[in-house]
Amino acid sequence: MGSKRKSTVKKNKRLKKLKKTVYEEPEELKRAPHSFVIHRGQIGKSLLQLVKDFRKVMEPFTAASLQVYKKNTIKDFVALAGPMHVSHLCVFTSSDTGVNFRVARLPQGPTMTFKLQNYALSKDVVSSLRKQMVNPKLFSHAPLIVMNNFTGEGLHINLMATMFQNMFPTINVTKVNLNDIKRCVLMNYNTETKLIEFRHYAIKTVPVGLSKGVKKIVQSKVPDLSNFDDIDEFLLKPELLSDSEFEESTSSNVVVPQKLVSRGNIVGTQSSIRLSELGPRLTLQLIKVEEGLMTGDVMFHEFIKKPDEKPDDKKEAKEEV
Repeated sequence: MGSKRKSTVKKNKRLKKLKKTVYEEPEELKRAPHSFVIHRGQIGKSLLQLVKDFRKVMEPFTAASLQVYKKNTIKDFVALAGPMHVSHLCVFTSSDTGVNFRVARLPQGPTMTFKLQNYALSKDVVSSLRKQMVNPKLFSHAPLIVMNNFTGEGLHINLMATMFQNMFPTINVTKVNLNDIKRCVLMNYNTETKLIEFRHYAIKTVPVGLSKGVKKIVQSKVPDLSNFDDIDEFLLKPELLSDSEFEESTSSNVVVPQKLVSRGNIVGTQSSIRLSELGPRLTLQLIKVEEGLMTGDVMFHEFIKKPDEKPDDKKEAKEEV
């Protein structure tokens, strides 16, 4: 009886160690930005699908299957944020004036409110492409964030850039594994219209300087040779090349610095970077910046200005924040 009890205790200890090993995240994953993407209030099917599409963008560091109920409050998600290492809260809401998109830094803010001027769902974007590149493996790593033209006067522009950059993991260019960079998010700010264009792409590298027939063989795509008498005819037939391949642009060509999983890309040779849009597409306009979490002093408002505030005082106040 005593030996059985000892074996049971040892078994329970092994199970506890196993559970701890399985469920405890590595320290670098804990430090990576995590997010909740939710909606509040009554929304239609289209906006609900947009919430799901945006969760795909934020994978793998987001709660992809998070269930949101009417009785849930913002405080509920804030309470969960700490144990789950969640750093950002993205909220979609709909009203008579349009759709709003809010991004908050947890747990204390600030909060940015954007008006969603236009959007296109991922399924609509992908269906419009001739060559679609949708693979579940694309979402096993976080996307690369590329920001353009976030310059100008006002602290709100710097806050926007910082907020969006911190939503995605940082990359150490000296240690990064290029096989892990499978997607990118492009954000462009128009200083004249004050609109932000949000795009989401899949990244693919293909060898250059090869005919279409050779590429198929190199990349393990078995060609249909039933209409050819000899493989030389397949490889050398000029009709196999499209016009774009005869005059392929060299602006997207790079020298491969690492060994890549994709076939045909050899270290030290040139390959071409191709982007395939995944969606969704968003057109955003910053409306308001609040100092706290969904509340607090308004640091910036696009349409409401304080009449008694001098420009110099406003600048000093922002610098202090």
